[in-house]
Amino acid sequence: QVQLVESGGGSVQAGGSLTLSCAATGYTYSLYMGWFRQAQGKEREGVALISHGGGSTYYADSVKGRFTISQDNAKNTLTLQMNSLKPEDTAMYYCAAGPPPLRTWLLRQHDKYWGQGTLVTVSS
Repeated sequence: QVQLVESGGGSVQAGGSLTLSCAATGYTYSLYMGWFRQAQGKEREGVALISHGGGSTYYADSVKGRFTISQDNAKNTLTLQMNSLKPEDTAMYYCAAGPPPLRTWLLRQHDKYWGQGTLVTVSS
């Protein structure tokens, strides 16, 4: 069983930065990890993912160049550094862990372990 606990959400003005963290426990070896978000009234969408070992990363077009995903395998933690935040980044952010393949990972939600979410609010 995998358990994920997010932290680091909060409120920030547009242009600001936030860092989200996710602490993972359980057997995460060979799982990819990543972040999804869900804005009010919208479907949950994939934001970024990283392969086990960090060799591959992928970002949604909407965050590319602004967000950076990383992981510390020794501490079993996942981080999402979010810079140049925009009001449209406002959402509940969820940490997720799940099996490959990478190509469709952000499109699949049924095969994931999920955290409880952390709220990010960006004001204009």
